[in-house]
Amino acid sequence: MAVNVIVNGEPKAFGASLSIKGMLAALGLDPRKIAVERNLEIVPRSTYDSVMVLDGDRYEIVAFIGGGNAPACPEDKPFVLAGKTYTSRLIIGTGKYKSYEDNARALEASGAEIVTVAVRRVNLSDPNQPRLVDFIDPKKVTYLPNTAGCFTGEDAVRTLRLAREAGGWDLVKLEVLGEKKLLYPDMLETLRATEMLTKDGFKVMVYCSDDPLMAKRLEDMGAVAIMPLASPIGSGMGIQSTVNIRLIIEDAKVPVIVDAGIGTASDAAVAMELGCDGVISNTGIAHAQDPVRMARAMKLAVEAGREAFLAGRMPKKNYGDPSSPMTGLI
Repeated sequence: MAVNVIVNGEPKAFGASLSIKGMLAALGLDPRKIAVERNLEIVPRSTYDSVMVLDGDRYEIVAFIGGGNAPACPEDKPFVLAGKTYTSRLIIGTGKYKSYEDNARALEASGAEIVTVAVRRVNLSDPNQPRLVDFIDPKKVTYLPNTAGCFTGEDAVRTLRLAREAGGWDLVKLEVLGEKKLLYPDMLETLRATEMLTKDGFKVMVYCSDDPLMAKRLEDMGAVAIMPLASPIGSGMGIQSTVNIRLIIEDAKVPVIVDAGIGTASDAAVAMELGCDGVISNTGIAHAQDPVRMARAMKLAVEAGREAFLAGRMPKKNYGDPSSPMTGLI
């Protein structure tokens, strides 16, 4: 005669003269990994052999579990610029430091392998004054000549041709500004300059607005990296439009590097968590009270942000969501 019981809310039928241990075996369960409640009373594991299953019994059998299914993680792609792979995803500047010594110490703490450099006239009144190359060796660190201070495409092209002549660099950072107050990019001039430079054999990383359409157009024109601003140059306000930055990332087939407005480590982490390939910071490090310590913080923030992006953050929700699953409750 069958014994009819309820197990975890479901009817089950077993043969007569069956112990709890026998029932667990029939269910394919390991007694060492579960707990059993019989008619609202805990059954000690030591009595599983002796306690018999009776008709009409109600059992709850529980175990420890984790909750939910993890979404697929983003692919971890190396950081490649113009065919060269870099370990660090942080690029730092070389302006606004109190001294070249401070700049070199911050560079070491940051772990960066690329530094942006401006092109300026030689001081003829003191031709023997210290120069950046005396403190940061371009044979060990990639120099990235930029066009800071240029307001026309022609000025930018002229500046970078001089930079190429001075050091042989063809990987360059283009920025063409609209005016001196906001320091926003003049996108029409930026597009013109990008076209001229790519035709001249330069590999152009382009500082641009956070407009996804403009970013795509620059990529189509041959830019090797898109560098949307987080906020105005030197403002330290961090990313002001995460939506636009994310849209640029989703559509780009070249590296996206957030440039301008990174004020502290958390700003860099946010950029990386969005999925940016890298971050540039100049003023955020140079104008910190302790530039070397801030450089180290930026390094760790970029690494942590990248790890968080690859881990795949949980989606944001408007209401609470229990950590443990609601199914299988006792």
